Amino acid sequence: MISRIVCAIIATLWVSLAFSDELKPLDISVGDWPPFFDQTRPHNGPIAHLISDVFAEEGYRVRFHFLPWNRAYREAALGKQDATAVWMYKSEREREFLFSDPVLNETFVFFYRKNKGFNWSTLEDLRGLTLGGGMGYSYGPAFDDALARGVFKMERMSRNRQNFKRLLIGRIDLFPEEISVGYEVMARELAPEEVSQITHHPKPFLENKSFVMFPKVNKDSKMLREKFNRRLQAFRQSGRYSTYLPSPGP
Repeated sequence: MISRIVCAIIATLWVSLAFSDELKPLDISVGDWPPFFDQTRPHNGPIAHLISDVFAEEGYRVRFHFLPWNRAYREAALGKQDATAVWMYKSEREREFLFSDPVLNETFVFFYRKNKGFNWSTLEDLRGLTLGGGMGYSYGPAFDDALARGVFKMERMSRNRQNFKRLLIGRIDLFPEEISVGYEVMARELAPEEVSQITHHPKPFLENKSFVMFPKVNKDSKMLREKFNRRLQAFRQSGRYSTYLPSPGP
């Protein structure tokens, strides 16, 4: 009996490996953005897992390349990657990329220190404040416009942990971030007594959709987008899509 079980396991592994070898490699540049994209998690995080499985159903084996966000964008734009993920829509990005159908719904909120208190109705209420931010990030057209007009200042850091640390010591007043990402970073990189000092305002400043982008310089990009969109729609219709999503909030 044991030998038959062992043989069955070996046979299953052999079939899996053979199937994996038949898949065509596909290179996608991404930034580290836990919990969605995370080199330390199984499958590189839940949205990486989703993208991998969508392409696997179309005959591709995704190889994720974790890079700084600006470099992830540039390499894909030059055709050094087959795609890059995930990005919010900006009209100027259409000069270099084809956008997939929406992959992820994101909810961005303001994190702040509990002992300072914070409330807001419009972005004008942030006048004179200093915010933390990520390198290469856009926080939506309205936010970016207010920043360009000098309603508030933004000091950008390469890692979210740095922004939360600066928030704790009062170097910045607010840190805008996607809610699931913010709480994931705090749970992993801050001490419990630090986490207890930070909360978020319940009013989102941006509810956003994000996309896989395919470089226009690559001749296969249109075909890859069509295959990805078709299979992603099938995942949504079957209910499989929702099984990949992490729970938002603390």
